[in-house]
Amino acid sequence: MSCKLAIEDLNLYYGDFHALKSIHMEIQPNEITAFIGPSGCGKSTLLKSLNRMNDLVEGCRITGAVKLDGEDIYHGMDVNLLRKRIGMVFQKPNPFPMSVYDNIAYGPRTHGIRSKA
Repeated sequence: MSCKLAIEDLNLYYGDFHALKSIHMEIQPNEITAFIGPSGCGKSTLLKSLNRMNDLVEGCRITGAVKLDGEDIYHGMDVNLLRKRIGMVFQKPNPFPMSVYDNIAYGPRTHGIRSKA
């Protein structure tokens, strides 16, 4: 079985602060994965790295590779196409609080998908 998502030697820096250190991980197709740990250990930072939300953070630098279906998301992949495939629902939906359903449906709706099927 080929790997759906591969994280290879991922390091993330906020300025001089080394937030993620040498992350290696593979997620297979249809596999369910959970990230657990104490506040501040890097769970959200890692998740935001998977759809390039950290691109929006000034001073953020990433080394290593994240590959989705074998394609490096940081080299040559269109960020809008990536975010159609890897979305994120926030723990605290601000500034526009919505229901869990509306949060999950938001991404598909913005891409013109209205059917529940």
